[in-house]
Amino acid sequence: MGAIVLAESDRPLFEWRWVERNADNILQRLGEHLALTATALAIGLVVSVGLAVLSLRWRWFYPVALSTAGALYVIPSLGAFALLVPFFGLSFTTAVIPLATYTLLILLRNIVTGIQQVPADVREAAVGMGFTRARLLVSVELPLALPVVIAGLRVAAVTTIGLVTVTSMLGMGGLGFFIRQGIQTTTPNPTAIIVGIGLSIVLAVVVDFLLWLSERALAPWARKKVRA
Repeated sequence: MGAIVLAESDRPLFEWRWVERNADNILQRLGEHLALTATALAIGLVVSVGLAVLSLRWRWFYPVALSTAGALYVIPSLGAFALLVPFFGLSFTTAVIPLATYTLLILLRNIVTGIQQVPADVREAAVGMGFTRARLLVSVELPLALPVVIAGLRVAAVTTIGLVTVTSMLGMGGLGFFIRQGIQTTTPNPTAIIVGIGLSIVLAVVVDFLLWLSERALAPWARKKVRA
């Protein structure tokens, strides 16, 4: 009872009793996963907005920033974490830096694209009302670009949630801890692996859904435009 068994001689595929015994640890690892994801996304978003502003101010800067972000994106995640260990040890910072850099390519491209899609007549009207360049960006361009920005944020969030599982290979926590635990034990523990993978998927779906809801709440005009 309480377990799904593949064969009589096999270890149970899933044990609810294991989940009950490790409930506190599961909640702790879920909290670590959320903290790493949220911090990486926040840093990536702030840096991407800054790079987008520079890219819109100096057009030559955009391809340079995009190429650099693309180069960082293709660095193997485990290698990136390992490179930072000598400088920051097995710490939160070591995990967050690569995770944040992986969001830059997606977020920078979407922010710039979203702002560039703002109608020219809207900009002209705002300038005619005396808006400064900074006020135009904050009050007009970024709000109108929100649907595209949030779309990029959704992709970045799901990607980051998946990458956070890799940090467990360096002992940095998150739901990947259970995947590593399930694989590295003398007798593989499928329950731990299923919990790690399953909760990562659920977390990605929930975060994506919440960001989708935020887009509908913050940019209702985009929904009306699609209907039209």
